[in-house]
Amino acid sequence: MSAPHDPELDAVDLVRADGTAGALWQAWTTGERITSLPELLQPRTLAEGFAAQQRLAERAGPAYGWKLAATAPAGQAHIGVDEPLPGLLFERFRHAPGDVVPAHDLHMAVAEAEFAFRMRETVEPGSSVPALLDAVASLHVAVELPDSRFAAFETAGAPQLLADAACASRFVLGAQIAGWRDLDLSSTCTALWINGEEVARGSGAAVLGDPRTALAWLADALPSYGLRLEAGSVVTTGTTTVPVPIAAGDAVRATFGDDGVLGEVAFTLGRPA
Repeated sequence: MSAPHDPELDAVDLVRADGTAGALWQAWTTGERITSLPELLQPRTLAEGFAAQQRLAERAGPAYGWKLAATAPAGQAHIGVDEPLPGLLFERFRHAPGDVVPAHDLHMAVAEAEFAFRMRETVEPGSSVPALLDAVASLHVAVELPDSRFAAFETAGAPQLLADAACASRFVLGAQIAGWRDLDLSSTCTALWINGEEVARGSGAAVLGDPRTALAWLADALPSYGLRLEAGSVVTTGTTTVPVPIAAGDAVRATFGDDGVLGEVAFTLGRPA
């Protein structure tokens, strides 16, 4: 569950990181996709990628938590990484159930049913898993609509994907799951529905075996970059199903538990003006 410390963390080229963030921000604001960053701007290590993500955050505005990409073996294989990637969740892309969520700028155009934790307390480095779970305020149902500023995100590589906030984009946080501490989340089923038709089914086992494990991975990884998992943060732990294609105008619904007994998230994707 722990992420190794990058030995080059203290030797990050911050000028390169700022240039990388600037190029990514231009893509974020224009909607253009990056075919390839100039060689001088390509982050060479995870530490450089994360530093660029922090510089990107200075441009993107407030963040309220974290997403985890590639918490399933299939997802890791798809983008060529061997561990999850953390990315900031930005307020500018935050949505609520029932919203009409913009879809005109989504390149990946997929939806993912996810479990998301909200932290009550800040997690200190080296905290045990029981202490970590004691610091959780609530568990929520959620849907992520990930996206990348890279045209070929599948081959961009971990440092560049990390710089791009691990494909962070629009996110819909749903209601709390009552009694979640007593649930076996690994066997808790999820489903995605598009326009009233079930198109994918999965479970918490897809998320590093259990969403709690994914949360623990992030809590261990952030101190490697000089950060902590802060009180109030929302952490969405990764897709529980295969990512489902979506299109403008679709009605999207994710259900959690048998027949949605634990809750659901529903919203509509907007049509171009």
